[in-house]
Amino acid sequence: MKTIVECVPNFSEGRDPRVIDRIASAIDSVAGVGVLHRTMDADHHRAVITFVGNREGVAEGALRAMGQAAELIDLNHHSGAHPRIGATDVVPFVPVSNVTLQDCALIAQAVGREACRRFGIPVYLYGAAARQPERARLENVRRGQFEGLRAELAEATDRCPDFGDAELHPTAGATAVGARKFLVAYNVNLMTPDVRLAGRIARKIRASSGGLPHVKAIGVDLKTRNQAQVSINLTDFEISSIQRVFLAVCREAERMGTRVSDSEIVGLVPRRALPPSYQSSLQLKDFRPDMVFENRLAAWLKL
Repeated sequence: MKTIVECVPNFSEGRDPRVIDRIASAIDSVAGVGVLHRTMDADHHRAVITFVGNREGVAEGALRAMGQAAELIDLNHHSGAHPRIGATDVVPFVPVSNVTLQDCALIAQAVGREACRRFGIPVYLYGAAARQPERARLENVRRGQFEGLRAELAEATDRCPDFGDAELHPTAGATAVGARKFLVAYNVNLMTPDVRLAGRIARKIRASSGGLPHVKAIGVDLKTRNQAQVSINLTDFEISSIQRVFLAVCREAERMGTRVSDSEIVGLVPRRALPPSYQSSLQLKDFRPDMVFENRLAAWLKL
């Protein structure tokens, strides 16, 4: 059986496609690696690239991507709706075939060490690769974002990275590198521009506030659409399904005097995460069959 690892790095650039083209080309330059998908969002000012390969290939692809991002993205001139600490903000490795989550944690540790050596980027290990229990949660690593983390590291704190000195790269910041199961990035858009309302819904449904298990959520202001959004990560869709989360947002929105306009999946989604009649039941916007992970993977394997 072929060994396949997925890597889904997130970059702090959602408005200049030329930057993401160059990063994707750096990944593609690694033999045996395939870029399956990319997406950008101007309001979040963030891009996500999904690629696959064997252990060695995805590790090198991630490193080349981080190097390109460090050259092209300056966080001192970046602002967007999505929290971030680095030009390459987060690099998760996900087991797909003939590989375990622990194998992916070892890949993450090796990539973190090498990224620090090659580029001088401090690295925090998170998820299944975390060396400190509190860093298993990505939101703990990203607390304060680039500016807050930089300020904290100027003092004697417990925020020191797992690899690198206690200071951020001057333009590329820091990167969280880790291992996790499949994650579904999912947004629900509201028929209101009131981001405070979206934030209240996010607090109601997310696990950290006593809501649905394995759900992370924040309220986001989509300035280009004059719309508020509940931006969600489902870290275990087998426990809290997309359908369950969508219905919870609909229920809370109606209770607060508004409604859901539509929803959207960011990046690729495993087929088993989609409910029956998902297009209508989730009011999905701009969703295509080639956004199903297995479909993209099958196409790549036939090349």
